[in-house]
Amino acid sequence: MGKSGHMPIQWKITLLSFGIVAFSILIGGIFLLGNAVSLKKDEFGKRSMITAHTIAELPEVQMYVQEPGGWHSLQPIIENLRIIHGADYIVVMNQERLRYSHPVFEKLGRVSQGEDESAAFAEHEYLSEATGESGTSVRAFVPILDKENEQVGVVLVGNILPTFTEMVGDLKKDIFVLLFLTLLFGACGSWILARHIKRETFHLEPHQISRMLVERTAAFNAMHEGVIAIDNRERITIFNKKAKQLFGISRDVIGKQIREVIHDTRLPEVLKRSEPIYNQEISVQHRNIVSNRVPIKLEDGTIGAVSIFQDRTDATKLAEELTGVKTFVEALRVQNHEHMNKLHTISGLIQLGKLDEALAYVFQITEEQEELTRFLSKHIHHDSLAGLLISKVSRGKELDIELLIDKHTSLDRFPEDLDHHDFVLILGNLIENSFAALKDQNQEKKQVYLYINQDDHFCEIAVEDNGSGIPRNIKPNIFDYGFTTKGADGSGIGLYLISQIVEKGRGEIQVTSGPDEGTAFYLRFPMNKLKEDRYGKNNNQGSSY
Repeated sequence: MGKSGHMPIQWKITLLSFGIVAFSILIGGIFLLGNAVSLKKDEFGKRSMITAHTIAELPEVQMYVQEPGGWHSLQPIIENLRIIHGADYIVVMNQERLRYSHPVFEKLGRVSQGEDESAAFAEHEYLSEATGESGTSVRAFVPILDKENEQVGVVLVGNILPTFTEMVGDLKKDIFVLLFLTLLFGACGSWILARHIKRETFHLEPHQISRMLVERTAAFNAMHEGVIAIDNRERITIFNKKAKQLFGISRDVIGKQIREVIHDTRLPEVLKRSEPIYNQEISVQHRNIVSNRVPIKLEDGTIGAVSIFQDRTDATKLAEELTGVKTFVEALRVQNHEHMNKLHTISGLIQLGKLDEALAYVFQITEEQEELTRFLSKHIHHDSLAGLLISKVSRGKELDIELLIDKHTSLDRFPEDLDHHDFVLILGNLIENSFAALKDQNQEKKQVYLYINQDDHFCEIAVEDNGSGIPRNIKPNIFDYGFTTKGADGSGIGLYLISQIVEKGRGEIQVTSGPDEGTAFYLRFPMNKLKEDRYGKNNNQGSSY
């Protein structure tokens, strides 16, 4: 790159602006001088015509122009009039085109051969331009009429136009002052403009800004998360490759309205609120994503918003980590332990010779397990939920907690906008919270009650326990992100994620609890948008505690 490429932008802008000002002055000057020449022509033409009329109406001129040799008497008179009127030359001719006055004495009495004179001898008066050795002149032709209005000659009055150099010389003082003031203010304005632009670009040079733009674009495209940013007019400024992959967009969308590309990103909502929204699960074009939306502020004003999000796969992994996969693994361990205990019992009965009791015990435990499996298979038409509940029953037995599933429980389809991952997260978290509340209690009978009911209008979930209950002072905070009463063992996001699912499904959640009175969670979702009631519309995490 040449040296000019590293010239500071402030100097570049200053020189460019100053050059534009100077060029504008040059063009304007040429235009003004051209206009001045035109005005000068008009002025000389009017003055020449007035002088020609004055001379043509003089009786002496009318008389001498008709006499042979009259130029000897007329020449001195015309010369005095030329000096008085300030004309450059005056020529008087009779009808035979003989000169009766002329600035060159030797041409008196001779025939004029001018090409622009013919019309004047036909009683026409007019102006014309002629170029000679002295320069370009404006000439006025006026016919001379006697007392009987008969034409007896022609008066020609000429004024030589000043040259361009002469006009500039006459105006050089004014031109110098004008140039000095214009260039002075132009230079100052250019410097101020350059300094302002430099400040607006954070004192960065163009090559630095270009490099930063390339690096920023590469960084955004290398991110595993989708990134979308808009300005305060809702026009897209950033849309990285991951975002295009998630939403199936292949064309360039920079500069387009966000609502035209993706109508439900809810980014414009952040522009209006001017407050960030973190870790919110939303549905965008039928995709469930976890989104962080942050307003972009500059000098206490919101100039845009940016959303960083990832698809539901990661959120699902988190839910499964909390309530699914870990639970199933734990269930296998519990089931293995339970079967070992049962085998020991059967072995002991056989060793004691109580074969009938051993056989009855085998039939009993087999019937209990098959009854639970048959019930869940019949009433819960989703294997992941049925498997979750079986594992929770086994987990409860190990903790000496009875998980009671209401015999009227049934679920064959999910509410609109929700899926089995959402229900795994809801049931897994609520049941685990109930187990945690009962784990260290001393009451004789520890129970958790589960009820799921679904019809054409609503889907209801109820989870109750007879545990320690929720203290009144922390009850308003249980749905806050990061809030937990389990210390280091708690993540603080279980109930928060449930509240986000309730909002997404346009449902409601109610909590009834008190110290040593147990806790009951009640959730209700509309099955579809058309049949939602006031509880399911625009409701966040419920308002009933």
